[in-house]
Amino acid sequence: MTDPAVHKPWSGVFREATDSRLEQFTESISFDRRLYEHDIAASIAHAQMLASVSLLSADECQQIVQGLEAIRQEIEQGQFPFSVELEDIHMHVERALVERIGDVGRKLHTARSRNDQVSTDVRLWVRAAIDELDRLLVEVQRAFVERSTRDRDCILPAYTHTQRAQPVLAPHYWLAYCEKFERDRGRLADCRRRVNVSPLGTAAVAGTSLAINREETRTRLGFDAVAANSLDASSDRDFALEFAFVCALIATHLSTWAEEWILWSTIEFRFLKLPQAFCTGSSIMPQKINPDVLELVRGKTARVVGNLQALLVLVKGLPLAYNRDLQEGQEPLFDTFDTVRSCVEIAIPVVAGAELNREAIAARLELGYLDATTLMELLIARGVPQRTAHELVGRLVRLAMERSVPLAELKPADFSAAHPALDNSVYDVLGVERAVTAFRSYGSTAPAEVDRQLARWRMRLGLDRRSAAADDGSDGFELDSVLPPEEGRHS
Repeated sequence: MTDPAVHKPWSGVFREATDSRLEQFTESISFDRRLYEHDIAASIAHAQMLASVSLLSADECQQIVQGLEAIRQEIEQGQFPFSVELEDIHMHVERALVERIGDVGRKLHTARSRNDQVSTDVRLWVRAAIDELDRLLVEVQRAFVERSTRDRDCILPAYTHTQRAQPVLAPHYWLAYCEKFERDRGRLADCRRRVNVSPLGTAAVAGTSLAINREETRTRLGFDAVAANSLDASSDRDFALEFAFVCALIATHLSTWAEEWILWSTIEFRFLKLPQAFCTGSSIMPQKINPDVLELVRGKTARVVGNLQALLVLVKGLPLAYNRDLQEGQEPLFDTFDTVRSCVEIAIPVVAGAELNREAIAARLELGYLDATTLMELLIARGVPQRTAHELVGRLVRLAMERSVPLAELKPADFSAAHPALDNSVYDVLGVERAVTAFRSYGSTAPAEVDRQLARWRMRLGLDRRSAAADDGSDGFELDSVLPPEEGRHS
């Protein structure tokens, strides 16, 4: 008979040593070591709580805290030994603590299980990950806003169905991405509320018979609330799935941006010059300047979406409460954050460093009849029903196409023949520049509206702390004046 594996924390009931193949198969230290800081922080809070309810003496608590701090320092300095025999970061920290301070270290695990311990650690990690992503998204937004100021007078064709649709100011395009990332930030903040709930002290599954104070550990760790049900707290990974979903949406928005700029940087479009410091070349074709970074952003999105699917499948059939399957959720969770963070980090300098090819854009800007909708709305403003106006302008576009000219080069007689309401004033709304200035609605690409939105974003992102004076030196105005009434009340 083999001696029991006495070094295992759960070995009391076992009479045989753990097979090394099992240790290799079940270990998680290869990836959960990144939780060390959160594990130690939670352990310190737990020890301090145990002391406050007299389950540890003040001296024992001090020994534990000092021991844990020393372990943290050793890990940070790269001097801590990791081994698959100790399974995970929790057992590594506990074993090192016992080796340093003896039996006092064995008291640390009082009134907790690895089940609530790992849930606490992962929640603390996700909380920090959310804060980091939020900070980076702000930097991406700032990059788009700064280039909005730089590209303020440039007009671009907007597309629907990948066909030219209507003219818009370049800042209107860039601020559209700010809106997307702002929704991502809102989802991160909302997710953070559900992440920031403490499961510590729910123990394995049913709680504990010891008189602990979970509210104290909640406060010490900065959680907003205490998990109310020990069964749920032990098994809950909703917060991790929700975080993965938010990350998948962030990646999807970045992929949309990457796809657009890949197309725009082609010779066929010639809209955009990417910063060469973030491009690569070809091993065989000397002339190539490839947008590999953008392609990888687009490609890595598939990986993030795949991780979300893996997490959903992982939990779909698990009974209450904790099951070891949940260990398999950590790697896709960590990889999701690492991948999205790297994509956001690389997006910041690419957004800031790209240049619009204004001459190439302007040379083809009148192609596609981008002013047709504005002409239709002129007719509507003069009392023509929308469907009738739509058909009339469609006929005029067909006439212009047959002559291979833009709408603005049709003759006055062509317009008056189409409808009496179309006099010489039609030329006031034809051509992309006039079409852009014709817009009026809130949220549109009207120059004054874009200026208001840009001022709003500059203030929101801390780029302009003044009342909101525009960059051209115009009079300032208050934030509420650039928001619709309901938004002004809640911002």
